[in-house]
Amino acid sequence: MKDQKKKHTPVDAETITSVLKRVARENGRAHIKGYLFAIACLALVAASTAFTAWIMEAVVNEAFANKRADMVLIICAAIFVAFVVRGFATYGQAVALSKIGNNIVASYQRRLYSHLMALSVGYFTDARSARISAKISQNVSGIRDVLNMTVTSIARDLLTLIALIGVMLGKDWVLTIIVFLIAPPLLIGLRYVSRRLRNATRESVEINSHVLGAMQETIQGITIVKAFTMEEQLKGKVEAIIQRAENRANRIARLSERTAPMTETFAGFAIASVLGYAAFRSIYDNVPPGAFFSFVTALLMAYDPARRLARLQVSLERAAVNARMIYEVLDTVPHQRDQPDAKALEVSSATITFNNVHFAYGNGDAILKGVSFVAEGGKTTALVGPSGAGKSTVISLIPRFYDPSVGEILIDGQDIAHITKLSLRNGLAYVSQQPYLFEGSIGDNIRYGRPEATDEEVYEAARLAYAHDFILAQPQGYDTPVGENGVTLSGGQRQRLSIARALVRRAPILLLDEATSSLDTESESAVQKALDHAMDGRTVVVIAHRLSTIVNADKIIVMRDGLVVEEGSHTELADRKDGLYARLHNLQGSQPAATIEDLVAGEDLVDSTEKTP
Repeated sequence: MKDQKKKHTPVDAETITSVLKRVARENGRAHIKGYLFAIACLALVAASTAFTAWIMEAVVNEAFANKRADMVLIICAAIFVAFVVRGFATYGQAVALSKIGNNIVASYQRRLYSHLMALSVGYFTDARSARISAKISQNVSGIRDVLNMTVTSIARDLLTLIALIGVMLGKDWVLTIIVFLIAPPLLIGLRYVSRRLRNATRESVEINSHVLGAMQETIQGITIVKAFTMEEQLKGKVEAIIQRAENRANRIARLSERTAPMTETFAGFAIASVLGYAAFRSIYDNVPPGAFFSFVTALLMAYDPARRLARLQVSLERAAVNARMIYEVLDTVPHQRDQPDAKALEVSSATITFNNVHFAYGNGDAILKGVSFVAEGGKTTALVGPSGAGKSTVISLIPRFYDPSVGEILIDGQDIAHITKLSLRNGLAYVSQQPYLFEGSIGDNIRYGRPEATDEEVYEAARLAYAHDFILAQPQGYDTPVGENGVTLSGGQRQRLSIARALVRRAPILLLDEATSSLDTESESAVQKALDHAMDGRTVVVIAHRLSTIVNADKIIVMRDGLVVEEGSHTELADRKDGLYARLHNLQGSQPAATIEDLVAGEDLVDSTEKTP
């Protein structure tokens, strides 16, 4: 089962034009005033640049050839005003475009975060979180660059080039034609470079996201890296990726900078031809030098905007690749959208019913193969079975982290497939096997269960979770920062905070996914006491890893190979001499500290030994 799908054709097929149209459509209207102001400033830059080239004829002819002192002050004042106007216009457009660009980046960051929150758990199962974050951080600026480069190139470089070409045509149209006869080979060469650069840029972005992702994962799992002396293994792996990234970056540099010898060769040939032609005309035809100097000034000033325009497609290719990769994320359609007829969940007894539920992750083998049971409202239902039986999958289906491929799940008779996810999850509290704490204080992490909870409600939840005392022992009590994922706290302390977060939520349904499996005996005892308080008066579905923790459950569901094989209370199941639960219970008597997985493995070993001749 695919967790998401694309709603458009692959973004690799998109051209620069289509990306530009989409970016303009999404952002142009919101920033039209700012762009118009920037364009006006850039037009002033273009006009003042062209004016500087145009007035060179008067400078040479009037000041140096005709020696008219009365014109010198006027000419100098005009040049001074032109440069002042150009300076303020440059400042104005730079500030305006920066503000617009920063706003675009911020708005897309907000859109991306909101969209990622709307995607289902399956999306993040298929795509590594470190690479997603690395890809987003690298590429979100591409959308800003696509617009800003386009506006800057059209309003400044293109207008400047047109104005300077107008000066050149006005001063000497023959020389202008000579220059333009040399341009087509340059344009052909630049198109060839830009096509090759497109693929190289995309590969580079992908490889760099792998580099950043690998580094982020190493930092997050540094204790495991140290414990298993994985430094050299990971070092070799990351160095290989870094080498690929370096090679790809070098290739991009070679492709990008090929425009330099091409444009410089073109410029050198054009200027040499113009100088030669003009020199011979001045020597043999006595043509005044003013127009020639004005033409050459315009030609030299036209070089920079022409060079930037020549590189525009190359630069846009790189920015468009980045923008496309952001749109890949934004175009991912959430698979688990609310149905058109979805209603808010109405909870009465909070009874959970599984009817013939089948499920498989992606295109893999079936995990659940027709699971049916009832978790009665206000009571505790425990799921027991070996690893891989499907217990955690059952827990994951209740809050709709995934949807079953066949069958239905009901809460008080309401099919959760036709219930809004928000109302469904507001009625649930969840404690996972691996508690996760977010950046902030201890109090903040508890209050995430219910943001409107008062301080007294947070304290009460902590007391019920047996966390209040150790919290007060922290340097700043409830205001103590937890560090990255609670690294400053023990496993038992993190788990009790997770239980407090579930308690403060005041949800009628509580899901416990092996909440004590990773704890030592002392921590497990404290957490178990907290869980006893958490389970009181709620509908609880709990996965147990030791039989001793669920003997008081109202109902025990025994699972194996994706099926419910037994169901009943502890007493009922223990009295079934040939049942799996009874055999595990008998083994538990001789191995009180063993987990269910250990007991199942031991039983399987005994069975296989007995069957061996």
